[in-house]
Amino acid sequence: METQNVKLFGREGVRVFADRSKTIGEILSESVKGFGEKVAIVTEDKILTYNEVDGLSSAIAANLQAVSGVEKGDRVAVIVGNRAEFPLLVFACAKLGAIMVPVNVKLAVEEIQYILGHSKPKVLVCEQEFLEKVLEVKKRGEAVVPLDGNVFVIDGENTFSKLLDGEKKYIKKVIEEEDSAYILYTSGTTGRPKGAVLSHVNVIHSVMNFKTVFETNHTLKTLIAVPMFHVTGLVGQLLHLFYVGGTVYSMKRYQNEAYIHSVLEHKINFLFNVPTIFIMMSTSEEFKKHSFDFVKKVAFGGSPIYQHTFNMLKDAFPNAELHNAYGATETTSPATLMPVSYPDSKVTSVGLPVQVADIKIVDSEGRECQSGEPGELYIKGPMVIKEYWDNTVANETSFTSGYWHSGDLGFMDEDGFVYIRDRKKDMINRAGEKIFSIEVEDVLKSHPDVVEAAVIGEPDPIFGEKVKAFVVGPNLNSNDMSSLQKHCLKSMAKFKVPEVFEVLESLPRNASGKILKNTLKKLGGVKNA
Repeated sequence: METQNVKLFGREGVRVFADRSKTIGEILSESVKGFGEKVAIVTEDKILTYNEVDGLSSAIAANLQAVSGVEKGDRVAVIVGNRAEFPLLVFACAKLGAIMVPVNVKLAVEEIQYILGHSKPKVLVCEQEFLEKVLEVKKRGEAVVPLDGNVFVIDGENTFSKLLDGEKKYIKKVIEEEDSAYILYTSGTTGRPKGAVLSHVNVIHSVMNFKTVFETNHTLKTLIAVPMFHVTGLVGQLLHLFYVGGTVYSMKRYQNEAYIHSVLEHKINFLFNVPTIFIMMSTSEEFKKHSFDFVKKVAFGGSPIYQHTFNMLKDAFPNAELHNAYGATETTSPATLMPVSYPDSKVTSVGLPVQVADIKIVDSEGRECQSGEPGELYIKGPMVIKEYWDNTVANETSFTSGYWHSGDLGFMDEDGFVYIRDRKKDMINRAGEKIFSIEVEDVLKSHPDVVEAAVIGEPDPIFGEKVKAFVVGPNLNSNDMSSLQKHCLKSMAKFKVPEVFEVLESLPRNASGKILKNTLKKLGGVKNA
């Protein structure tokens, strides 16, 4: 596909696709032209065509303007799981030039409070199921929740229905491709999440990268079991399939047998998951009973893929092309993708840099590495975010000459294939959920009985990694860590709470006082909580 070099976000020499849509709204409008009466999305309670998605999202856009006064650039926070209202809000915000802030529904009250306080949304949409958390945030007396008239609840009293009333037309705004579209909060190295600002141009290039490399088209059907509020569900599946005119099915919560039955019933032919889901599928007797020869494409990313898992996928989906993918929220999903054809010797690679990416491997001195030489991945391209929301320090330290510092260590071979050998420092990857250890350590150290704490990821056969905590304190009982777990649950999502604890007399440190986490990883004597 033809490319050209442009100045983007003030960065010189960014390679972009010459023939591209300019906004996310155009993704929908183009597919409406070609596939208007085709089913676009199927959830557990709704079936919507492309025309219906277009009409309903326009109604929401009109009412957000008329009822809530939403203008271009205003934030709309969304605490909604995998259901039809989520994509409707995706396109409603895109049409207005509003910035959608999808919030992880698993987060604890304190975490939601920080995100709302930091992003300052004009409107909040949440499901009844999560309203109690919002009310608790409001009860704390901080003006981080929008005014009552700008909080819309799905189910229950269903005030969300107000946004669907009438045949109003929204007032169209001029939206540029560099305008912000989403703020996705990622775990932060200082214990606070960072708001990655995804622009329209980022999303456009990511869906084009997927289509180009995976060779996807309108015949594909995908089943979203990962959350739509994560970049894989939002961009890799939802917006990608809307871009090519496919059909999106979704599950509110992943359940192994239900997922397998849905794949079989609807003949889902494009699967895109973290490896954990594929591993869980393979353990099911129901999975072993059936043929999945109708599956055309299988993609995986978000955590490492091992040779035995790859072999299992090859056997389970004999007619499917297998694609590894590597990226981050900051790269709007893919930075590298496995092409349709590749040698068996490359199966542990995460693929080739996407066509518009400029990836270099840099050593600790800032010098570019040679083929095969390990270093940190620096990534540049139109899919790289322009900034972190209201975070000067992160913006100054995370980018160099337009390159985003991934923090991931790897190398590139002589054929250009990228291999990841280690992940961001101190980050734990539990089934695709990213957890920074310092965030957990800060909560543990706030407990009165904990003097010191250090957290690492411990290998887990199902989830990839689980959280293990080493704690120091004279009053700690190594046989009962329930009080520490309860303490963590008050401030963190459940998936971040340590599953394994070990009480130590002291933490191992080097001469400068730095905790030696490599030493901790070698320690035995694990105590399960």
